[in-house]
Amino acid sequence: MKKNSKDIILTDLPYDIRSAQGIFEYSKGILGKTLRDFVWDGYEVRKGKGGLGQMVENIYFLLETNNYSGADFSEAGMELKCTPLKKNKQEEYLIKERLVCNMINYCDVVMEDFEHSHFYLKCRLMLLLFYIHQSNCDNLDLEFIFSVLWKLPKKDLLIIKNDYEVIIDKIKQGKAHELSEGDTMYLGACRKGQKGESLMKQPYNPDFDAPRRAFSLKMAYMRTVLDYVIKSGKNAVSNVAGAKSELVSTSALQKHSFDDILLKRFKPYLNISYKKIAKRKNLDISNNPKNKFAMVANAIASFSKCTNVNRSEEFLKAGLTMKTIRIQANGIIKEAMSFENIDYIEVAECEEWLDSRLYELYSSRFMFVVFREQTAGKEDYVLDDVFFWTMPQKDLEWAEVYWKHIKDNVLSNHISEEYWWKGADKKKFHVRPKAQKAKDMAPTPDGKGAKKFCYWFNNDYVREIVEKHRIEDNA
Repeated sequence: MKKNSKDIILTDLPYDIRSAQGIFEYSKGILGKTLRDFVWDGYEVRKGKGGLGQMVENIYFLLETNNYSGADFSEAGMELKCTPLKKNKQEEYLIKERLVCNMINYCDVVMEDFEHSHFYLKCRLMLLLFYIHQSNCDNLDLEFIFSVLWKLPKKDLLIIKNDYEVIIDKIKQGKAHELSEGDTMYLGACRKGQKGESLMKQPYNPDFDAPRRAFSLKMAYMRTVLDYVIKSGKNAVSNVAGAKSELVSTSALQKHSFDDILLKRFKPYLNISYKKIAKRKNLDISNNPKNKFAMVANAIASFSKCTNVNRSEEFLKAGLTMKTIRIQANGIIKEAMSFENIDYIEVAECEEWLDSRLYELYSSRFMFVVFREQTAGKEDYVLDDVFFWTMPQKDLEWAEVYWKHIKDNVLSNHISEEYWWKGADKKKFHVRPKAQKAKDMAPTPDGKGAKKFCYWFNNDYVREIVEKHRIEDNA
């Protein structure tokens, strides 16, 4: 008969509970298996994601559940996190959701500095157990795939500390109800619960209760962890290190925030023509490439070390996107702003807006690099402005309507121009294809496939963003 966790004393455990490495080695025994392989008769199955973590503690690690607010393996200073994966049509593993770390108590958290915060004390060292998500599946039957001993790297901690302070500062300003995941880089303040559920009191604004939120590592950040694990070819890895090109050094982040470092790099080039900047940066744009403005922006942002900062370590982990914008001399932005192609399968299968790929895209941070034409028709664009931007909550609510409209059409197999929002509708967002081959098809829920369409910002919405920042910057 399998032993009940209540029958075990700490000295009888099949691993050293004081050793993070020992716990990690023991965790390998659950990989490729389910909790049903270890459960004993009479165990009361718990439901939900939180219940799964408790069950892993009880059944596999033979620990009793407690209400202790510190790390799960307190003797080793390590937290246990179970996080789901999903598979796409190509049978590739994908991150299903952000990693929720701990709830934010608005009244308590403002009294904690980062190094003494619940988040830091619990999550600086974590054992991440990745499992395959299955809808309507008993927690006992979920298969565990990867184990990762994850110690937050020093450089990441510097960015996360700044994220933490940004969140705390907003709460101290009485704006807990305005928190957004787009406010920060790696550490987000994600929504918990559904609309209409009870709100929480905030200490510096008693007139406005705020939605429940939790500290979380963003999906983009978790994606880089999973990417490293898969590329390692192993199902269990420890001491994960970044493998991507970096834009900013650890020593620089000890003195300045990531935002300040990047903005400072652009400052010497403001009001200078893109052609002169290209010459200074030894960029060949003599054949007038379509991406010449992006080439210039990338060269400035990376000190010419990277041709696409969106593929750098920091941008990938943050889900941060740099976009260039061209404003004509008459103030018109001719081109709308494109994003990625719509994944029809993802849209159809996603049940909640907050878990959707579009929400992740639109709630992420952007760095906009603005070039403005000086004389109509002369193509004499100069670097006019650079700023970080996060979509306001009211626009995110409109984006939810946009997403639901797309979802309804996908589920109804209405995947063509006649059904989508159009730029002429003046609804901030629209759907249309990028300039690609018409024969390109994407998978659909009915298995027949459909033409590829893409998410877009309307050009008038982009102009609204730029002009609003210009006004605020000059205020």
